[in-house]
Amino acid sequence: MRRTALVVAVAGVLVLAGCSSGFDESRGNGGPTSDVSGDLEIHHIDAGQADSTLVVTPADETILIDTGEYRDDGQAVIDYLETHDIDRIDHLVATHGHADHIGGHPEVVEYLEEEGEGVGAAYDSGVPHTTATYDGYLDAIEAYDVRLFEVVAGDTLPLEDDALEATVLNPPEDGQGDGVDENGVVLSIAFGGFTYLTTGDIGAETERRLVENHGDDLAADAYQAGHHGSSTSSSAPFLETVDPAVAIVSSARDSQYGHPHDEVLEAFDDRGIETYWTGVHGDIVLTSDGSDITVNTERDATTDPGALLERTETHSALEGPSKPQSVPEGLSVDRDRPSIDGAATPSRG
Repeated sequence: MRRTALVVAVAGVLVLAGCSSGFDESRGNGGPTSDVSGDLEIHHIDAGQADSTLVVTPADETILIDTGEYRDDGQAVIDYLETHDIDRIDHLVATHGHADHIGGHPEVVEYLEEEGEGVGAAYDSGVPHTTATYDGYLDAIEAYDVRLFEVVAGDTLPLEDDALEATVLNPPEDGQGDGVDENGVVLSIAFGGFTYLTTGDIGAETERRLVENHGDDLAADAYQAGHHGSSTSSSAPFLETVDPAVAIVSSARDSQYGHPHDEVLEAFDDRGIETYWTGVHGDIVLTSDGSDITVNTERDATTDPGALLERTETHSALEGPSKPQSVPEGLSVDRDRPSIDGAATPSRG
């Protein structure tokens, strides 16, 4: 059962969405209209058949969305944080309670609290999952007295950088029963004219509801493919509405589930979406100045979804040199991984 005593009411803490002004008709909500300076970095950590995404704002505020799977004990994420001199996570988000998304939460929280500057706050949908992994997550939150907030559509994370907005689009305020995936946290991050969308493991039915409820506000330049690139997600109406230039798939190279599924890669190919896959490219970092995007990968490989689709026929096509890419306007592709200047921001009291 969910330990509700741990949860802080969101009403007086999270800022309600809808405060920002400005709208880019070609891409949807372009985020706050404050002066944009510096770069936003979105790091998709290669966590095998799991998800973990680190967001570093221009003000060095940090958001960690999911922490990989339980068998890894958070080590891949901890190693990545250490490599990039991140010793504090200001906002720790659990999209949902499955072990391939919150598997590293206990160890990451312990590491940051014991050896770093701690965790500012944690956020989830409030829908419990009856597993030891989920219990371990709540145990760590309780042991280190981390503030835990339940979020619903319309909330935004309380970021210090007023040029950036992270808006929750799911779960709905009235919930969707007790489904873990259906109530997963969907987060849209807007910075200047750039928008990024991550959807956890929601399926086509939830995507349909998001299209109905949010319409063009779903539009995003970069989209993390739902459910590790499963055909249960990334439905045609959803992709048409999101209309991304870039897609990122977080799954293992030899996924036991066959992720990303052929149907999804075909859909990306039909729409000319540049596609990055952690199982092939390794760690993937998107950097935006609020207008242009630079994509950096740990390993060199094609980003043509049609070529990635051929992975079942030959591995050599993926391991050889990339063919020249047709990069969407405003994008550049740099194969060297960037570093983060400085550590995460210290405790804010």
